[in-house]
Amino acid sequence: MGSPNFMADGKTPTKRPRRKPAHPTPKPKVPTAPRNRPKVADGDVELVAKPGRKGKGDGPGGEYWDVVVAGKRAGEVFVNIIDEPPIGKHASLQIFLNKPDQARGIGRIAYRKAADASAHSPIYLHMRKANVASRLAAEAAGFVDASPPGFTQLILKRSRGGG
Repeated sequence: MGSPNFMADGKTPTKRPRRKPAHPTPKPKVPTAPRNRPKVADGDVELVAKPGRKGKGDGPGGEYWDVVVAGKRAGEVFVNIIDEPPIGKHASLQIFLNKPDQARGIGRIAYRKAADASAHSPIYLHMRKANVASRLAAEAAGFVDASPPGFTQLILKRSRGGG
């Protein structure tokens, strides 16, 4: 007699219907930076230009900066030239801050300084609509909503001189 996982011909595996879980699988909790942390001053945030790395400001027209606060690397900002709908070919800026350096106002300053230092105008940001902290930081740096109606992702734009 064959294994219970095989049919009578001994070759074709049977498929048991998948059992529906009794409880939904919980989503993992994403750690957030503590609120009400001391904010950094504008002069404490410095962007240090460096050669881009793979996928991070390394292609034609790409730009890359380390975000440095009080002599310590706090993250990175880079610009890539991408060709994606709904805008087409454009400069797209991204920022990544280390967890301990989030919620200190660094992103707001780094967005503005990177947009001012960039050779590109206009410059765009793409982010999830649920990313409220990044949106507020970008808007404080002069980026404005440029999302077309019905588009699922948030697109923010800043031209030279703001707006």
